[in-house]
Amino acid sequence: MILTARGIDVVGEVSDGAEAVAAARLLRPDVILMDIRMPNMDGLEAARQVLEENPDCRVIMLTTFDLDRYVYAALAVGASGFLLKDVTAAHLAAAVRLVNTGDALLAPSITRRLVERFATEKPGPDGGGNGRTGEQRPARAPAVHRDLTVLTPRELEVLTLMGRGRSNTELARELTLSEATVKTHVARIFAKLTLRDRAQAVVLAYETGLVSPGDSEA
Repeated sequence: MILTARGIDVVGEVSDGAEAVAAARLLRPDVILMDIRMPNMDGLEAARQVLEENPDCRVIMLTTFDLDRYVYAALAVGASGFLLKDVTAAHLAAAVRLVNTGDALLAPSITRRLVERFATEKPGPDGGGNGRTGEQRPARAPAVHRDLTVLTPRELEVLTLMGRGRSNTELARELTLSEATVKTHVARIFAKLTLRDRAQAVVLAYETGLVSPGDSEA
């Protein structure tokens, strides 16, 4: 798919994960659309390598919801979100612009369905799979500070709700705060925990047990 949209320049197109890593190293794109399933090197490993070399890059994973079981793993390696492969061109362009601003592509309804489903498939202690033969996962991106005691009670509350898939608008309504105040809390959480974006915040909330599968509708 070649994306043509105002304000978006396509600097390269590749056919597999290894080529994606090499192209990202050479071209230093702001945003990469990465298919999870590719020959030679899958999109998860390619995303991990790209983000390890260029943490400022944003990766959007392209997936087929009913087939791909690795959405949680994609977030864990640092992807900023995911889209279905049949997404419209307009939605795709909007997604690229969104993640380029530093936000994450995590619609609450999608988060509730997917993160709960894949939360039990986190990488194991060795960075591999969940114990099933032949199902290796890429190592989790080293990243974040996991000591939640650095957060204030209000920040912990905000992080919990982010982990449940709440948008800033929903957070403001639920906590009776202005959206500007919510954005300030979110920014402070990111800074204190060295989180890059909302995707990492969701992953952290699950990994630390702050949010558990089944909590999202609470």
